Amino acid sequence: MRILMIAPEPFFEPRGTPFSEFHRIRALVELGHTVDLVTYPFGRDVSLPGLRVFRSARPPFMNGIGIGPSWRKLPLDLLVFCSTLHRALSGRYDAVHSHEEGSWWGVLVAALLDVPHLYDMHSSLPQQLTNFAYSRSRVLTALFRSLERFVIRRSRVVIVICPQLEDVVRGIDRAVPSVLIENAPGSGDAPVAGSGAAVRGALGLDPQAPLVLYTGTFETYQGLDLLFASMRHVLTERPDARLVLAGGRADQIEAAREQAEREGIAKATIFAGQRPAEEIPAFLDAADVLVSPRSLGTNTPLKIYQYLRSGRAIVATRLLTHTQVLNDDVAILTEATAEGFARGIVAALADPDHARAIGGRARQLADTKYSYDTYLSRTRQACAHLSGEATPQMAGGVA
Repeated sequence: MRILMIAPEPFFEPRGTPFSEFHRIRALVELGHTVDLVTYPFGRDVSLPGLRVFRSARPPFMNGIGIGPSWRKLPLDLLVFCSTLHRALSGRYDAVHSHEEGSWWGVLVAALLDVPHLYDMHSSLPQQLTNFAYSRSRVLTALFRSLERFVIRRSRVVIVICPQLEDVVRGIDRAVPSVLIENAPGSGDAPVAGSGAAVRGALGLDPQAPLVLYTGTFETYQGLDLLFASMRHVLTERPDARLVLAGGRADQIEAAREQAEREGIAKATIFAGQRPAEEIPAFLDAADVLVSPRSLGTNTPLKIYQYLRSGRAIVATRLLTHTQVLNDDVAILTEATAEGFARGIVAALADPDHARAIGGRARQLADTKYSYDTYLSRTRQACAHLSGEATPQMAGGVA
């Protein structure tokens, strides 16, 4: 198929949805399809056989856009809509494939072209309003819910990235097939044994110091307040432990430093800043424990799949955002409290043999259930629905 894809994000930037979009495109072209991508005017150029990138115009005085809902996205999305319409009228396409709010006009463009629409559902957009503490407006939430229902009911197939989103799709229209494709390939590479020594050296850490590592964004829903509060308890039992955070914008890091100071853990906390994706595996190799303190939302954090591949012990909150993928065999799951999370970290540090066993089972899970072959197979299933080639038996197996 020749696919017109809409991605209202900076493409490419090393963060969640753009990572997912990149690997979705890579799988589609590997399966023999071609993709014309309409996206924001920001991001690093990407070269893939079968991919053409068309960037919208840039609004005056705008050089980038943050993560999550924002009124600043309105002019950007309007310009992406105009670019999408121009591409739709300029070329011949077999399908429209849209991400996030691009689906709002993606279904209309698909109807204009009389071709099927695929909705790539990375999150429930009404839920984003809460996750990012953006708005408590009931009117805005109701509008987002209506748009979500509108898009799902007018899509031939929906790709979802976690089981909870499957439930959202079924709750809106059980007749619309959904295909679960976890973001495992987009999470990054596994670490190379021994590569962490250079990271510890660069950070000025003793080779034997217990290292607790967090990677990812510093958005509110990630639960860094819980992590910092828990480290205060950890340090009472393990004063030699060190917390390293790889991620965050400069302004977020400054705010986080102040929070670490208030919690009394500043001397044991190292902010490594945003790191290129290719450096993260070495950070994982340097760590003894990997943490995901997320306290809001239901989507599985992208980092979890890379954490699994690392073979290190994972400590995560026992919430749906994690338990869709993790269980007690492959992670240390805790209460979403400072005391509970601290107990999980201390347990991993106190019993290295048990931590290694958990990490080994985690890596085995990544190598089987979350392999690239599985990812490619499910992408093929989604395309079969989109082109009308899926049989009822196939639909029953994935929807």
